[in-house]
Amino acid sequence: MILPIVAYGDPVLRKKGTIIDKDYPKLDALIENMFDTMYASSGIGIAAPQVGVPIRLFIVDASPFADDEDLTEEECKELETFKKVFINATILEEKGEEWAFNEGCLSIPDVREDVFRQPDIVIEYEDENFKKHTDTFSGMAARIIQHEYDHIEGILFTDKLSPLKKRLIKGKLSNISKGKVGVDYRMRFPNAKKKR
Repeated sequence: MILPIVAYGDPVLRKKGTIIDKDYPKLDALIENMFDTMYASSGIGIAAPQVGVPIRLFIVDASPFADDEDLTEEECKELETFKKVFINATILEEKGEEWAFNEGCLSIPDVREDVFRQPDIVIEYEDENFKKHTDTFSGMAARIIQHEYDHIEGILFTDKLSPLKKRLIKGKLSNISKGKVGVDYRMRFPNAKKKR
């Protein structure tokens, strides 16, 4: 089932996600619905808060980046099959020299900005079967994870912009929260005027 994506301005996007266990109700259905929602909106990752559920869960499928000519052959090969579920994740380490990449977000449509992130991470998480993992990721895979991880911490990519950039996009963000944006996927807007 395709769920509506929560738009910028909704308080759920600012909540730190709660830890869950294997008894969380209808978790398999939620994960399946999140994948359906992500694919329907042409995303490469989505976090539970983006569908209105403030828990520590996000998913990624980086296969659309497998054809990116700016990446090495090795990176493309890794991203081709990079599809994962992250539950109760904690980034243990971020290292390396920060690099910029133009990021966007399904909750903040039509806004793209360069965001600086470190290229290497070590992350501890549980998969959909609650098996614990500690893995190291680099490059684009690390960046996608960092972006989605921020969501379960109540952080948006726009928080990482300079004060000037934030001022320049303030009007766009306000319009998004009011539903004044054209998207081709289902969204839930916190400040949209109700039709009578």
